[in-house]
Amino acid sequence: MLTVTTIGLTCKAVFKLGLCSITVNGLPNLVSVVEDDARRKRRIGLITVSNHISTYTSPVLSYFFRNGQVLETFRGNGVYQRSIDTAIEKLNDGAWVHLFGEGKVNQPDKYPQKDGLGHLPRFKWGAGRILSEVGNLPTIIPMWLTGFDRLMPEGRKFPFNFMPRFGQHLSVTFGEPISGGELQKIVNYRHASRSQPSAADLKAFRSALVTVLHESVESLGRSVSGDSLTGEK
Repeated sequence: MLTVTTIGLTCKAVFKLGLCSITVNGLPNLVSVVEDDARRKRRIGLITVSNHISTYTSPVLSYFFRNGQVLETFRGNGVYQRSIDTAIEKLNDGAWVHLFGEGKVNQPDKYPQKDGLGHLPRFKWGAGRILSEVGNLPTIIPMWLTGFDRLMPEGRKFPFNFMPRFGQHLSVTFGEPISGGELQKIVNYRHASRSQPSAADLKAFRSALVTVLHESVESLGRSVSGDSLTGEK
């Protein structure tokens, strides 16, 4: 609780003092789901998933966030690690879990470009395992973040890599929950992954689930940051 309170008060102070500005788009898309008591009673979780463009890491800060509501994943440990198990347990209880599908920070100037279109790096399969094994299909809301890469850009030398570049404009956009044909794809892949598939097929189903998430975040990103995913409309 201390971690969450500290972060909240710090961010509030930064914006109140005018050190940064922020625009939040589509907030009702999130609030309507979070405040839906019937959803929680039915043990239907909420997943938000976004691009990951800002970094602020050190052993001390890792300890700080670990004692908050952060599920730490370890690169190279595969999809069967404790944080993935915990995410599934939380969702089965109707809780809200946020995913950074890329599994690492990828700032917009590094996004692959092809035929005039920017692309997010592929999402990791841990998200596919979560979607295939969670009891009830969660509500899934894509998000898109901008400006955080300019606030905490990568590649700076110590001690500047720990210093925010104030004066940036940030934006957070919440899309509408995944529905229609995209939601049906998830339902179909979930069903297929539970029918005792081979190991190869299970990997393919998880990859397909992750692709739906990836495409939904990219699509929202294009509506905010243009086809290249690097600017703001």
